Amino acid sequence: MQNQVDLLIIGAGPIGLATGIEAKKAGISHVIVDKGCLVNSLYKYPKNMTFFSTSDRLEIGDVPFISHNPKPTRSEALEYFRRVTTSWELNTRLYESVEEVEKNGNGFEIQTSKTKYQARNIVLATGFYDLPYLLNVPGEELPKVRHYYDEPHPYFDMKVIVVGSSNSAVDVALETYRKGAKEVTMVIREPEIGKTVKYWVRPDIENRIKEGTIKAYFNSNIVEIKEDSVEIETPDGAIKLENDFVLAMTGYQPNFEFLNKLGVEIGTDEFRTPIYNEQTMESSSAGVYLAGVICGGLKTNTWFIENSRVHAGLIVRDLKGK
Repeated sequence: MQNQVDLLIIGAGPIGLATGIEAKKAGISHVIVDKGCLVNSLYKYPKNMTFFSTSDRLEIGDVPFISHNPKPTRSEALEYFRRVTTSWELNTRLYESVEEVEKNGNGFEIQTSKTKYQARNIVLATGFYDLPYLLNVPGEELPKVRHYYDEPHPYFDMKVIVVGSSNSAVDVALETYRKGAKEVTMVIREPEIGKTVKYWVRPDIENRIKEGTIKAYFNSNIVEIKEDSVEIETPDGAIKLENDFVLAMTGYQPNFEFLNKLGVEIGTDEFRTPIYNEQTMESSSAGVYLAGVICGGLKTNTWFIENSRVHAGLIVRDLKGK
């Protein structure tokens, strides 16, 4: 079979690439498929985003990551992972989504949007950035509602509602406010700004809320979204706000449906953590390995590039042992 490999890696993010590198070093044939572009999740980050981690903590494959800043930017990271992929001549198949996976005597038969593969093992390194948590309210399908944010320019002179209280929501509120949004309002389910918000940003957002330049409704939820307004439920009752855009920074979740199709058991804990062997990263489904942020289930702030790079080595070491 032309597309027969030892290892098929689903997800061309940093951890998927790291797994491909380890496979190549071990002489294990591989292919990396992704329904989007290379490091698609990083590509979807805001254009002027800066990483929390320093560049050395993002390095994979012994390729140095040289940044001109104390912490690298999104554009530097995209350039770096392009260089890593080229340097290692990784076998990537981009804009190719996985449609069906069937287990057989030789491992797995995988049907994608472009072709069919036979693989002895599968690594799921899909991250979590593709499936946003929905508000599940009337009007969420309107074009004015966005679950991804890239830059502030489109919201100049607009009335913007930002949903959420995490780092992303706070960054969006502050940036749109400073780049000329006519009005910025935060709608927050909790009684305060999220506890995990960066310590150097927290005073900024709290002071803007205190002075009233950014309005915040705590213990509140959006009830309905209309073309020119939004209705929210607050502790003081329902309020209707004139509005141009709703930026729902409500977070993202893993693709549990796909995990189920692969036969991966999901834990009964509150975070729905997938079941896997921490020493080998093999899931409860034989031959299916997990790598990266997907290992945390709904707790998507458990795994990052810097602490999940090791998953690649654990997986390939187990494959070599077999």
